[in-house]
Amino acid sequence: MVSAPAEKRIDEAAGLKIRRVWKEFTSLDGGATPGAVAVSDVTLSIAPGELVSIVGPSGCGKSTLLRMTAGLIAPSSGEILIGNQPITGPSAERGLVFQDPSLFPWLTVRRNIEAGLVARGVLRENRHEVDEFMRLVGLESFANSFPHHLSGGMAQRVALARALINRPRILLLDEPLGALDAFTRMRMQDEVLRLWQARGTTMLFVTHDIDEAIYMSERIVIMTQRPGKIEQIIPVDLARPRDRSSDEFLSLRSDILETLHFAGRK
Repeated sequence: MVSAPAEKRIDEAAGLKIRRVWKEFTSLDGGATPGAVAVSDVTLSIAPGELVSIVGPSGCGKSTLLRMTAGLIAPSSGEILIGNQPITGPSAERGLVFQDPSLFPWLTVRRNIEAGLVARGVLRENRHEVDEFMRLVGLESFANSFPHHLSGGMAQRVALARALINRPRILLLDEPLGALDAFTRMRMQDEVLRLWQARGTTMLFVTHDIDEAIYMSERIVIMTQRPGKIEQIIPVDLARPRDRSSDEFLSLRSDILETLHFAGRK
């Protein structure tokens, strides 16, 4: 079980500000595609060290919002800032973990975790950190194993370590546990929480699983159907470790499901 941290390490974390962001996709000839507005006038602030989840219907722009925050695509209008710095493209200060771990199959666990350091040209001076991060995710004994030797949960832990070793100020997680079986998923939820509490990294977590959002988050952002707007932001004021069967947990789950059912119907 995961207990509440006495004091989270937020010295390396950063706040996130999303200000009146729109995203409209265009056709190949440069014209706007009808109905192609994915994200509509989204404003959101996340404090350093906070873990916030985004939930909403499929196609509501959750992943689009995450990719704009990662700097992989640009907003059509509005701005996204890390601290006070506008995001203008990808950066190692923003780690991104997908549903598919996307490990390099020809590299060992150790080499996969080192990959970010190699890409940044800092492997020589930071090589000692690889062992630290393998211990952090409990994979020391699998250092020389290849991805095809790993379970789904273990592969996702490698992906988390690979993202965290770059010491990102914000970690963006796009359905990172969605492909796992229910038992492994619950264990990995505790793993992500443990890493969050150990590192104090700001996390923005996209999920379709309401129970997962309640179990993990400090706040839950509910988005409407496409074009995605923020319908409601719900604080999760439940003590950790959270009991999924408690009356408070189930009541909040019911409220969120009702909000999702009516989201965007005004």
